[in-house]
Amino acid sequence: MESPSLEVIADWIAASRQVVALTGAGVSTASGIPDFRGPQGLWTRDPQAERLANIDVYVSDPQARRTAWQRRLEATERTPAPNPAHEAIAELEHLGHLQRLVTQNVDGLHQEAGNDPGRIVEIHGTVREATCLDCAWRGPMQPVLERVRAGEADPDCDECGGMLKSATISFGQALDPAELQRAHDATIEAELFLAVGSSLVVHPIAMLPQVALDAGARLVVCNGEPTGYDERAHAVLHGDVSELLPELLAHVRSRR
Repeated sequence: MESPSLEVIADWIAASRQVVALTGAGVSTASGIPDFRGPQGLWTRDPQAERLANIDVYVSDPQARRTAWQRRLEATERTPAPNPAHEAIAELEHLGHLQRLVTQNVDGLHQEAGNDPGRIVEIHGTVREATCLDCAWRGPMQPVLERVRAGEADPDCDECGGMLKSATISFGQALDPAELQRAHDATIEAELFLAVGSSLVVHPIAMLPQVALDAGARLVVCNGEPTGYDERAHAVLHGDVSELLPELLAHVRSRR
């Protein structure tokens, strides 16, 4: 069955009082941040990067931590900026249509694009902060990276001397229950659930579209590749999300 047009999806958004978006790595690829599992994905091209994302490896292997910090420092030499997909999502919020944004991304580009941080659930954490695995201290990443730049290959926590890492959720770490609950609560109240740039395979977040469907919401999937939810979705948009979302936004604007 042919998917509804952008015009129809825009009508749905305009008529919905509660729109929730879930964004994945595909939203940030146009900003120069590779996804993980795609043909040119970070882990596809560099299996070592996937290994470093495992908490057990990070905790047990000092060399892995040194490599992780060096890669984090090198990443600061690149300054990705929000792309049209981020900007369109921010504008949907500014127009009063988007009530909650759940993101699997850790790059902070949604906030930079103008989304209200209070409406964002960073379900996998953020690279813009560091945290201590021992005392749970959490603070800005940049001062820690300055210490790495100055020669501390594996910086310790200033508060307790414990082990620092980026404030992202690694494989083997549990998601923050409070953030997971915020995402779930918003989803069950959604009238329209927009899944953008996500392969929808990483659990438990991959279950949110089904939670939305079970609660009676319309599901719209927008992604570069097919997902396991395409057959269940009310509408599916395949293509470059940095092009599709601005087009959808233009149709939403025309209904005001």
